[in-house]
Amino acid sequence: MQKELAELLFPNIMKTPEDYEAMYPERNLEKGAIVTRFAPSPTGFVHMGSLYQAFIASKMARQTNGVFYLRIEDTDQKREVENGITGIINDLKSFDFKIDEGPLQGGVYGPYIQSERVEIYQTYVKDLIKRGLAYPCFCTEKELAELRNRQEREKVRIGYYGMYAMNRNLTFDEIKAKLDAGLPYVIRLKSPGDFHKTINFHDCIKGNISFPENDMDIILLKQDGVPTYHFAHAIDDHLMRTTHVIRGDEWVSSVPVHLQLFEVLGFTPPKYAHIAPLTKREGTSVRKLSKRKDPDASIRFYHEKGIPHDAVKLFLATLANANFEMWYNQNKDKTLDDFAFQFQKMPVGGTYFDLEKLNSVSRIYFSMLKANNLYDGTLTYYQEYDQDFAQIIEKNKEKTIALLNIEREVKRPRKDLASYSDVKHEFENFYDEIFLNKDPESAYSGLENDKNYDVSLVEQYLNIYQDTDSKEEWMERLKGLAQDNGYAREVKQYKENPEEYKGHVGDVCETIRACVTGKKMSPDLYEILKILGKESLAKRIDHFKKYLED
Repeated sequence: MQKELAELLFPNIMKTPEDYEAMYPERNLEKGAIVTRFAPSPTGFVHMGSLYQAFIASKMARQTNGVFYLRIEDTDQKREVENGITGIINDLKSFDFKIDEGPLQGGVYGPYIQSERVEIYQTYVKDLIKRGLAYPCFCTEKELAELRNRQEREKVRIGYYGMYAMNRNLTFDEIKAKLDAGLPYVIRLKSPGDFHKTINFHDCIKGNISFPENDMDIILLKQDGVPTYHFAHAIDDHLMRTTHVIRGDEWVSSVPVHLQLFEVLGFTPPKYAHIAPLTKREGTSVRKLSKRKDPDASIRFYHEKGIPHDAVKLFLATLANANFEMWYNQNKDKTLDDFAFQFQKMPVGGTYFDLEKLNSVSRIYFSMLKANNLYDGTLTYYQEYDQDFAQIIEKNKEKTIALLNIEREVKRPRKDLASYSDVKHEFENFYDEIFLNKDPESAYSGLENDKNYDVSLVEQYLNIYQDTDSKEEWMERLKGLAQDNGYAREVKQYKENPEEYKGHVGDVCETIRACVTGKKMSPDLYEILKILGKESLAKRIDHFKKYLED
């Protein structure tokens, strides 16, 4: 009867599970190689939680000479968004994830989009029906709601199982009559589980976990013949020869179902590694990072801010393994690829997602870039987000590289940049076409309306300016200028007898800095003056006078 039922339900399915086993053989990889996947649904953008998962999966595969593949799980087509698949692929590409197999790359274990694998799923369902492990269920939504109400009244577990599985034991004639009547149906698993028994499994991250066996007759195929997530993932992970399923810990509770599916299908289950969720502080409480509530959950946020994908990956690495940050700080000559991640060092509980920490990591990343590389990234960013500024730095390429290189190739480089968007904020005042076109109050807003500056100091400095001076010669000129105007040549000299001086040489430097940068703090003043030159300094003195006069 079971064979006859299987043919009745799936007359067009000609292949057998053995055909697919032969079509998708074991991978020829070295021992210990991890085969894993990123398997998103095309129902929205790739958010930071998904990126974190993809990052870990990619790293674990790469460092073991394994395979990292992309699989699109589009069985829930009602929720699919327009260009969802393209968006996922582009998001991964923007973060330079190397995908070995996928919808674009292809591969011998494809197709890599689930909606293109329906015949495979139906083949295995047909086989389960033949073996008496699956059956058609004709229950309506109304009947299922009534069942739920009954279970609530009886104070028993809610679900479709055991004595509550109303269509589990229909006869062949009863099924055929319903089919002849054109009644819609789903295919359910005839679960062999016993809820009163326990299953034990080892999670690569969380350790040993125990659950009651699954006894629910879960849906395998929906009314349209498309599989549910649970069933499709079991078949795909087996046929694609996945060794490790790396996913969010919201799926931990599904492990009993998944292990049971592997068992009834006759598959060896993969290892599971459930990643702790990214969390945020909200007042005194902690909650999961939300793609609906948190702008920084979207990876688009980081593109728009100009935080490089490499810096984001470094930040994710600090979340993934607690020992990464110390290793990275001690190995400045190495890259992310040189670090070996370990499941047992990944957090079990929630992982605090701190933007301040990300900015700190990003500052370190920027401080280690060569000025030429920083310029290239800056230009690319502003060509997309601020074309006017992009034209200015492109026209002033050598000047821009020189500015970006100030205090860069030193033992302790500056860490004033956390993103490409910071470049304009930090350096725009060094371009005459921007600074001199601002009204004086705006140009010198960084002085916080402080107008207690002696502009004559800057005018005198202009007269003694020499662009060939070394830094030591430049400082001597400033000390002489300070002395000529009643300021101490040395800070120490001033502190010993403050009543004898107007101030010290540092105050003279501050006045010059205020004039040329519009700020109270800046990178190395000597380098700035050398890059700007005498002509620009003269124009800025006039601008400074207008500010002080207003």
